[in-house]
Amino acid sequence: MKSAWDRASLPIALALVDLVLVNVAFMVAYWLRYTFEIGRQIPEESFVSLEEYFPLQILLSVVLTTSFIAFGLYRKPIQRGLVDEIALLLSSSSVGMMIVLASIFLFQAWNWSRLLFIYVWALTLLFLSIWRLIKRRLVVALYHRGLGVRRAIVVGNNPISLMVMHLMATDVGLGYKLLGFVAEGDLQPVGRFPCLGSVDQLGQVIEDYRIDEVVIAVPPSSHRHIFESVSRYQESGVAFKVVPDLYELSLRQVSVDDLRGVPLIGLKEAKLSPTSQFLKRSLDIAVSLAVLVGLAPIWLLIALAIKLDSPGPVLFRQKRVGRDGKEFEIFKFRSMRQDAERQRSTLEDLNEVEGPIFKIREDPRRTRSGRFIRRLSLDEVPQFINVLLGDMSVVGPRPLIPEEVAKQDDWHRKRLQVQPGMTGLWQVSGRSDLPFDEMVLLDIYYIENWSLSMDLKILARTIPAVLTGRGAY
Repeated sequence: MKSAWDRASLPIALALVDLVLVNVAFMVAYWLRYTFEIGRQIPEESFVSLEEYFPLQILLSVVLTTSFIAFGLYRKPIQRGLVDEIALLLSSSSVGMMIVLASIFLFQAWNWSRLLFIYVWALTLLFLSIWRLIKRRLVVALYHRGLGVRRAIVVGNNPISLMVMHLMATDVGLGYKLLGFVAEGDLQPVGRFPCLGSVDQLGQVIEDYRIDEVVIAVPPSSHRHIFESVSRYQESGVAFKVVPDLYELSLRQVSVDDLRGVPLIGLKEAKLSPTSQFLKRSLDIAVSLAVLVGLAPIWLLIALAIKLDSPGPVLFRQKRVGRDGKEFEIFKFRSMRQDAERQRSTLEDLNEVEGPIFKIREDPRRTRSGRFIRRLSLDEVPQFINVLLGDMSVVGPRPLIPEEVAKQDDWHRKRLQVQPGMTGLWQVSGRSDLPFDEMVLLDIYYIENWSLSMDLKILARTIPAVLTGRGAY
């Protein structure tokens, strides 16, 4: 029942493709340097034939491929994100090239071109990155056609199992076809995820739905009963994976001490260190100034279009709830009629989003210019002013209005521990198409796992999300 992508031969095949591309990069680098003489002109006495470079080519191929393997480039090659894989490729190729250069420095007896090494390194990185982009598009295309996907279910109907189901259902590149979940107690569907039966019926569900993988996302106290079925179905090829019970106890939020040898675990507040706050604030200011100042003519044209399209101010102001429940005034380009807020109460029945958020896909209050700027999220641009004022961050949980916050469950309020943002994990993972609970879970994951690289990845993913307009209304 295992998919073709899980076979041990896949990493070997990928390594062989990389080996070929490294040699192609070397050949192209040689032609650029010695045939086209890109860089300084080569004196006749310094010319080195391709045959004389053959030992170096072999050395590069062996060392770079070994470096790729050592850095884990072929472990989970499909599931890893593209940005993470290219970053890993950059690190491993750089280390490999430094090892080659060190070896040449110690043992070389030929008059080899130093520029050639730069060309080989750059072309290797370029060719292997392009190959990975193509590979991902091919794999996703196959997954869309149902080829190579793993039929999966989740055990549990708690917040962490909902997070797992969301990730498995929305990230096509993971290669899952999520059929639903089994649970104890309430067997009702959770949002868009159907309940296939009780935990007692796990074995029957595996057989009926021809399951390839089971993800167990329940507390350890429930594991014993579930594991009774594991050995039987593992023999038939079903994979079982367990999600650590760290939803309430994130590793980033604990400190470990001891009491005369007895380990004590203390809970820490989920907040950024002073250094992290400085880095995040610096990124906020740099991005905000670049967008507001660099593209000022476009914002002036949008303001003019809004003014000519309908009566009322260019900017829309609204109270939102920020960090620690503090209210502030948010700025947006006005995309609706001037009396839109007064009409909201009459449109509650048209709300299309679960939970406390109010959203209508075809909102009758929108103006002609508003339809365009909302589609590309251009109405959000003035919020960079809020970022400069310190009320918001570029990346963070989306700020809600006070009435929406008042309707939230207690666990939802964890998203108020950090500065709200213009974009975030849920905006690049489905935007308004996601149920509210899934949005909150993504916000909580962001809070507990923040890093500068995560902010940069979210910003990079925001651009295609905005351009495609998926989930924006």
